[in-house]
Amino acid sequence: MPTSFRHRPVLAAVLAGAGTLMAGAAARAQQAAAPATVAPAAPTVPEAVQGAVPDVAQGVAQGVAPAAQGAADAAAALATLPHDLSPWGMFIAASPVVQAVMVGLALASVVTWTIAIAKAVELSAAKRKARGALAMLEEARSLSQAAERVGFSQGTAAALVRAVVAETHLSADAPSRDGLMDRAASRLERIEAAAGRRMARGTGILATIGSTGPFIGLFGTVWGIMTSFIGISKAQTTNLAVVAPGIAEALLATAIGLVAAIPAVVVYNACTRAIGGHKAQLTDASAAVLRLLSRDIDRHALPRAQAQVHGGSRAAE
Repeated sequence: MPTSFRHRPVLAAVLAGAGTLMAGAAARAQQAAAPATVAPAAPTVPEAVQGAVPDVAQGVAQGVAPAAQGAADAAAALATLPHDLSPWGMFIAASPVVQAVMVGLALASVVTWTIAIAKAVELSAAKRKARGALAMLEEARSLSQAAERVGFSQGTAAALVRAVVAETHLSADAPSRDGLMDRAASRLERIEAAAGRRMARGTGILATIGSTGPFIGLFGTVWGIMTSFIGISKAQTTNLAVVAPGIAEALLATAIGLVAAIPAVVVYNACTRAIGGHKAQLTDASAAVLRLLSRDIDRHALPRAQAQVHGGSRAAE
């Protein structure tokens, strides 16, 4: 067999392979030219994820920003709060007007307790003296005997006895004794009234503190709440940390107002009852002195007769 015929199948296979290669190259060239006219294919999964990440990050940032701003506002508000929330710390952090209200109410409370202690001591001593003088007047048999027992002692009851004795001496040369009882009763009335006014001195301050203390504290409360609303408008937030200091100051002012007013009312009522009881004691002492004077008038044992005797003896001399 000739050589050319032996190699013919090999040549055919080579030619077939070359044709396949050329067909593949033409297909690739066609695919390279196709994007100019055909719509782009969908991105792969990594490309889609990479494109969505910025959008998600932007949304998360937009959602987190208000929360971060609120946290910053809360931190700023907490930074403005006083570190010491005790009554003294709230007083230091209060506005000048609220501080003035608190100081005034504290001074009023001090005045209340000072008057309470002073009146308790004064009324106790006056009642003790009045009881002793009343017992002495009940035991005396005449006005002169009562005057001897009283002597120069202090007290309203002693003043009553001395006033009646002085009136009997002044009326010694009167032609009649009919007006002596009335004049003596008038003196005793004035002494009783003066003693009542003296004992009631200072109680008017208690009445004033008791009636005005709550309203002064309420003024501090209103001012503190007003300051709180101003703080809300400046901070542009309704966070409780912003309004808490002003509310605390307002409530503290109200508490101090009640602390000053309640004891003042209680002490005023107690003083009024005690003064009323002391006035009743003085009334009993006045009645006892008038009874002694009436006995002396009936016995004709008044200083007039003694004056006449002394006058006659001096004339004889």
